[in-house]
Amino acid sequence: MEGYTSEWVLFIGSILIFVSILIGKTGYRFGVPTLLLFLVVGMCFGEDGLGLNFDNVRDAQFVGTLGMSIILFSGGMDTKLTDIRPVMKPGLLLSTMGVAIMAIVTGGFIYAISFIDAPFFKIIQFPLLTAMLLAATMSSTDSASVFNILRSQKINLQYNLKPLLELESGSNDPMAYMLTIVLIQLVGGGDASGLDVFVSFVIQFALGGFIGFAVGKFAVFSVNHFNLNNRSLYSILTLAFIYFTFTITDMAKGNGYLAVYIAGIVFGNNKLLNRKDIATFMNGLTWFFQILMFLLLGLLVNPSQMFQTAIPAVLISLFMIFVSRPISVFSCMLPFYKFFPFRAMHFVSFVGLRGAAPIIFATYPVVANVPGSDIIFNIVFFVTLFSLVFQGMAIAPVARKLKLDIPYVETESEFGIELPDGIDRQLRDKVISEDDLENGCRIMDIKLDKGTLIILVKRGDKILTPSGSLELYAGDKLLLIDELSND
Repeated sequence: MEGYTSEWVLFIGSILIFVSILIGKTGYRFGVPTLLLFLVVGMCFGEDGLGLNFDNVRDAQFVGTLGMSIILFSGGMDTKLTDIRPVMKPGLLLSTMGVAIMAIVTGGFIYAISFIDAPFFKIIQFPLLTAMLLAATMSSTDSASVFNILRSQKINLQYNLKPLLELESGSNDPMAYMLTIVLIQLVGGGDASGLDVFVSFVIQFALGGFIGFAVGKFAVFSVNHFNLNNRSLYSILTLAFIYFTFTITDMAKGNGYLAVYIAGIVFGNNKLLNRKDIATFMNGLTWFFQILMFLLLGLLVNPSQMFQTAIPAVLISLFMIFVSRPISVFSCMLPFYKFFPFRAMHFVSFVGLRGAAPIIFATYPVVANVPGSDIIFNIVFFVTLFSLVFQGMAIAPVARKLKLDIPYVETESEFGIELPDGIDRQLRDKVISEDDLENGCRIMDIKLDKGTLIILVKRGDKILTPSGSLELYAGDKLLLIDELSND
C-alpha cells in the first residue's frame, strides 16, 4: 500500500480483520465458507471497491509463503497417525498422482478451448505449456474450507473419509507447487528433459521428507528438554522451527512445503510438554494468516478485470468439478474399492475445493513475468471463488444425499477446563439423564466408574460445587475426572 503511513496501514488492517471476523461469524451459520467471505471483504475494500490500492504481488506472495508454512505445519500437528494410517495409501496417491492427473487433464481441456473462435475465448489462447501451468496452479485442494463447513453443519463421515480428506488436502500442496515451478521454468525457455524433471521431483520429495522429519524430531527434543523460564517461549521456539524448516529445505533445493507438513506430523504425534499452549498459539496464528492471506489476495485482484475471464473460467471450473477431479480421484481410489464404495469416491471427487494455495501459486508466474500471467491470476481467482460458492455450500447436502453422514459428536467441553501436561488423568463431560436418577437424585446416589470423581456441576449458566447431598436434575452437566486405562 504505497503512499500510506504505517499508522494508516495498521488502522486499515485492523478494520479489515474486524469486518472479516464479523462477516465470517454470520456466514459460518449458513454454511458459507469463511475464507470466501474474507476474499469478498478484500475485494470490496480494493481498487474497484472502496479504493484501497494494493498491487504488490511480491508482498502478497511473501505473506502467502509465511501463511502456508504455518497452515501446513498446524495441519500436520492435527493429523493423527492412528487416524490416517488406514487411509495412508489412497491419501498419498491422491496428493501426488491425483494432483498430476488433475493438472494434465485440466491443462488439456484449457488448451483445447483456446482454439474456440469466439471473443471471450481469445483471452486464453495459450500454448500447451502455459495451459498446463494454469492447470498446475489449480491442482491442489483446500482443507480449511472443507472442514469449516463440515463443522458448521455438524457433519461427520463414514468410511474414514474425514482423515482421508484431511491427509489429501494437507499433503497435496507440495506436488502442485513443484508442478508450478517446473512448468514456469519450461515456459520460460528451459530445456530440461523428462529425466531432469523426474530427478528434480525425486530430489525435492526426498529432501523435503528427510529435512522435515529430522527437524521435526529435533523440535520435539528441544521443546521437551530446553528449560525455558517463560512457557510462552515454547510457542515462539516452535514458530522458529517452522520457518527454519521451510527456508533450509528451500535453500537445499527441496520442497519446503512438504518439509513443514512432515515436521508438523512428527511434532504433533510425539509427547510434548506445553502441548496445549503451543496448539492454542498455532491455531490462533493459523486463523490470523488465513484472514491476512485472503484479505491481501482480495485486495490484489481487480474484479472488473477478473470478470472479463468469467466465461472460460466457469467452463474450466465445471470441467474440474465434473470431469478432471473425478478422473483423478477414481484413478487413485479404484484399487481400494473394497474399502470405499462408489458413493464415497463420488463424495471425495466433489470435495475438491480450491483455496488460498492456488491463488498464491498463481502469483509465481506473475513474479516470473510469464507471458499471460495476469490472465492466469484472474482465472485462478475466479475459479477459486466459483469453487468456494458452488462446491463449498453444497458439501453438507451432498454428504447427506449420498448417505455418508453419521451423527456428529461434540468434542469440546462445556467447562473449558484442561489438565496440565504430564498428568495421567482425563477430563470428560457427562449429561445427567432420567436413567441416571433412577436410584436417587443426589450425587451420592449416582453410579460412577471406579476412579471417577465429579469436579463441577453446570446447571444452565450456573456452576455448582459438588457435594454428596447436592440434588441433580436431568440435563445437568457434570465435569468428571477419570483415571487413564492401562489397556
